[in-house]
Amino acid sequence: MILSGREIKQHIGKEIIIEPFDERKVNPNSYNLSLHNELLVYEDNVLDMKKPNPTKTIIIPKDGLVLEPNRLYLGRTNEFTKTQHYVPMLEGRSSTGRLGLFIHVTAGFGDIGFAGYWTLEIFCVQPIKIYPNVDICQIYYHTIHGDYDLYSSGKYQNNSGIQPSLMYKDFEKK
Repeated sequence: MILSGREIKQHIGKEIIIEPFDERKVNPNSYNLSLHNELLVYEDNVLDMKKPNPTKTIIIPKDGLVLEPNRLYLGRTNEFTKTQHYVPMLEGRSSTGRLGLFIHVTAGFGDIGFAGYWTLEIFCVQPIKIYPNVDICQIYYHTIHGDYDLYSSGKYQNNSGIQPSLMYKDFEKK
């Protein structure tokens, strides 16, 4: 079951942490998250899953930045989120999607116990001008049934910034 906006508000500061929290961003069954002013882009045209891929940082100026189609931009939310009782899920806002801007390529599913900033996998179908601090996506929460284990991967937990792929660490285990 998905929590209603009212339920999200009731659990803020207890079972659900969203920092900073702004009650005006609560929707009927989600909460809007905003875009930080930094983006990462991969420097190489060919990415390798088995190694760290170099990135460079782009700062989104207050007057905006035009994104290029067919290029992956990694961003992050301004908000830190945490929950050990619900499954967090991330989706783009419909207003964002209607502009042809995708905020996650595949990683909208969160693990129960995740704590950190959400890395956004931003992709556009045509050039689009974006701005820092715009409400770009929404988080919602599912209840979980049965016994469960909390997210324990050290790869992305308690991050402090944008996280490029750390898939290469999976190969180190083998």
